[in-house]
Amino acid sequence: MQQTSPGARVLVVDDDPTVAEVVTGYLERDGHVVDWAADGPSALARADARWPDLVVLDLMLPGMDGLAVCRGLRERGPVPVIMLTARGEEDDRILGLEVGADDYVTKPFSPRELALRVRSVLRRGTAGSVPPPGRPLTHAGIGLDPAARRVVRNGTEVSLTVREFDLLAFLMRHPGQAFGREDLMRAVWGWEFGDLSTVTVHVRRLRGKIEADPAAPRLITTVWGVGYRFDAPPPHQAPAESGTRP
Repeated sequence: MQQTSPGARVLVVDDDPTVAEVVTGYLERDGHVVDWAADGPSALARADARWPDLVVLDLMLPGMDGLAVCRGLRERGPVPVIMLTARGEEDDRILGLEVGADDYVTKPFSPRELALRVRSVLRRGTAGSVPPPGRPLTHAGIGLDPAARRVVRNGTEVSLTVREFDLLAFLMRHPGQAFGREDLMRAVWGWEFGDLSTVTVHVRRLRGKIEADPAAPRLITTVWGVGYRFDAPPPHQAPAESGTRP
């Protein structure tokens, strides 16, 4: 991602022209260049023609739903996705996070709140939150370069979303320290409140990408009654069996 917020290219995907117009107005006032697509195929075509820095994606689209669009974007390359979901559809929100959405906003929503979320995701996507650039980290076969925003596991590059990268970076910066989901939401997402299942889903996705056996995680372990901890074993020692998935 080359640009920083403000001034990023944002693709808004929503079949309601009124919603799209309001969202576009707020984002343009923030300095962004906004494209609009009313359906999934059009969204993917616009992304192919000019790759966006971020996508605001409605879950409920005619024909090709937002989940399928998100999968299609992920197949093409990394891009932050903020998903718009109807209030109360918790299963759909979790599915959105599972397929790679970085954030979600429930309808009805405040356009100003959405603009702030866009700003937050773009800021983390360009500069990262932790650790400081130039300080690569290596623990338990996982190498993380915060300047390049690149993660390697046992010599193989791992593709992470913006939030997955920031979550792993934060945990690796504090090995052996347990954090509650509220703590992680504040430190990684920058939210003082929100749906804590967001953290749970991202931990589960991250385990699926870096753990040898995600069903029996040894790196990102669960600390019952507290939250999660990154366990970095001493050199040349296999990580001890500890914790289970949430």
